Amino acid sequence: METKTPKEVLEKDLPSRFKPEKAQEIDTVVQMDIRGPRGGIWTVIIKDQKIEVKEGTHQTPNLTIEMAETDFLDLIYGNLNGTMAFFSGKLKIKGDVAAALKLKDAGFL
Repeated sequence: METKTPKEVLEKDLPSRFKPEKAQEIDTVVQMDIRGPRGGIWTVIIKDQKIEVKEGTHQTPNLTIEMAETDFLDLIYGNLNGTMAFFSGKLKIKGDVAAALKLKDAGFL
């Protein structure tokens, strides 16, 4: 399997993995802060069962998720469990943790 960059995963794969039927009660702005040589910052807006991903910061995100590039890709490819990543400090969440828990069912991570 070809390893993708965080940019490819967030901008191309995430919208196709998104499950709008599971996002009925999600209305949130998530800022993804991916550290590393191919990392960056992206804003993911989920509202009205639609998802929008764009590069850059948001003034008032409801949720900020921080990860190293390698950990992020391991999480996406199923080589890292999200719960274990959180409790080991590899996945840092700031803000609305309840919203973060709903995101997984909607195909977010």
